Amino acid sequence: MKNAANNDRFQPKFHVKKNDTVVVITGADKGKKGRVVEVDATKSRVLVEGVNIISKHTRPTQQYPNGGIIKKEAPIHISNVMPVDPKTGKGTRVGRKTEGGKSVRISKKSGEIIK
Repeated sequence: MKNAANNDRFQPKFHVKKNDTVVVITGADKGKKGRVVEVDATKSRVLVEGVNIISKHTRPTQQYPNGGIIKKEAPIHISNVMPVDPKTGKGTRVGRKTEGGKSVRISKKSGEIIK
């Protein structure tokens, strides 16, 4: 039987982190840029600000007394987004390099460090 501590040990390193600026490379929102709000490592999905907007129909509750239709972001697969190069402002692939004993992400296009 697997335990929770063992699952955290083998989490993959993704090319995208929370608060990164990314560009969508496929799908209905192709070309849109946004900030990563959340990364779900178990499902390999990211929530990007202003991308993949869905309409959720809600019943009346205390929070929404009238109910109605609420627009919100839905997660998209992590392979459909690409970090933005700090120099050019376009999408770039990510490489890793050790600097000062720490692994940092670098842009493959310009060689700049992705913060």
